[in-house]
Amino acid sequence: MTTKVLLERTCELANTFLGELREGRVGSAAQYETLVQALGGPLAARPTEPLEVVEYLAAAAGGGLVASPGPRYFGFVIGGVLPAALAADWLASTWDQNGFSFVSSPAAAAVEEVARLWMTELLGLSPDMSMGIVTGGTMANFTGLAAARHALLARAGWNVEEQGLFGAPDFAVLTSEESHITIFAALQMLGLGRTRVTRVTTDDQGRMRPDALLEALSQIETPSLVCAQAGNVNTGAFDPLAKIAPIVHAAGGWLHVDGAFGTWAAASPTLRHLTNGAALADSLSVDGHKWLNVPYDCGFIFVRDREAHRAAMMLDASYYTPPRLPARANHHWVPEASRRARGFAVYAALRSLGRDGLAELVEHCARLARRMAERLSVAPDVRILNDVVLNQVLVRFERADGDADARTAAVIGRVQDDGTCWAGGTTWHGMHAMRLSVSNWSTTESDIDRSAEAILRCAALA
Repeated sequence: MTTKVLLERTCELANTFLGELREGRVGSAAQYETLVQALGGPLAARPTEPLEVVEYLAAAAGGGLVASPGPRYFGFVIGGVLPAALAADWLASTWDQNGFSFVSSPAAAAVEEVARLWMTELLGLSPDMSMGIVTGGTMANFTGLAAARHALLARAGWNVEEQGLFGAPDFAVLTSEESHITIFAALQMLGLGRTRVTRVTTDDQGRMRPDALLEALSQIETPSLVCAQAGNVNTGAFDPLAKIAPIVHAAGGWLHVDGAFGTWAAASPTLRHLTNGAALADSLSVDGHKWLNVPYDCGFIFVRDREAHRAAMMLDASYYTPPRLPARANHHWVPEASRRARGFAVYAALRSLGRDGLAELVEHCARLARRMAERLSVAPDVRILNDVVLNQVLVRFERADGDADARTAAVIGRVQDDGTCWAGGTTWHGMHAMRLSVSNWSTTESDIDRSAEAILRCAALA
């Protein structure tokens, strides 16, 4: 059997999966132990033919796959996969490039620089900002906060990469009350701690209050790292960055913005106002497998202070041969050395969409989110908890006896069992809620209407 035959059969299996996304069940009903038994057992001593391995994997894993690339998956702010990005990702696997430097892959280095130039322009950022392509929001936040840690300590005469944190000068960390968990994961990994932060009060939509930030900073005598956000993971609301940034910079601080999905609003002429002030951030994280709709795993970090970014991530070895001419070294901007050449899928997605296509993708999802909220809110016992400003919809299902938390949880369970669409739950200001995120390029008005009908049908039974 040739590699050509193997890949052709693999392509057939992939096309079968993609062909079932539109009408098939969205969630998986598979049991963990059943999957382990089907996929596991003793590892054979002798080799198995590659085609047999792939066909067995597809058959055994199939029941445990979630249709998250499909049009009716509304969980976890997960986008689909654009056709061009999918195809480019297949090529990236085939090319098997180590994307860490120009020497290991000139094409991988060049395509990431092109992506940096395109994205800074599309998102309204300075063309001088450095960019690294990482695995997702967690590592994007980690990298941005590492650059902040370097810069704040360097101003105090301390080289944290060389000297570590033992005996280092102090600086404060302030986050929003609504900061995403990945901010705290990054602080944990950077040795800055999850609980020593000052949490700044937010308003009823989860936006950081500038007056509360100003008050908090007035009580702090050390330099400060402030973490704001563009796109609350529950409501989609944006911190007032145009007001926050001057406050932070006047205090001599560093502003990091977690803009995982919200930053993409900057690509839309009609939604760009939501991101006002994001360009003033010292570091900004963005996810690619959300609204750019590229395959997992992909995230971006942009940093204004290129030297701080490079110093925080810099690693070199005697066998890292520098190129003969100046060229981008991808590994200078991310925590990894050996790394997948993620830039190829990013390049393909951006080029296939163009400016207008990216704007329409974001606007389309925002329109559909509003449509979902409108369809659900016609029921008298359904309450939309948030102002639907972007792609997030928070839904609560009331009950006559007052136990709306229990009923909301029951509706979510029924919806997941039903399989028409998939939605998850969250806790928002002490209330249990269904969270719907419309982030997929392939979702249509029909998908929204069909899903809303299924949710209301399940609510009638809960």
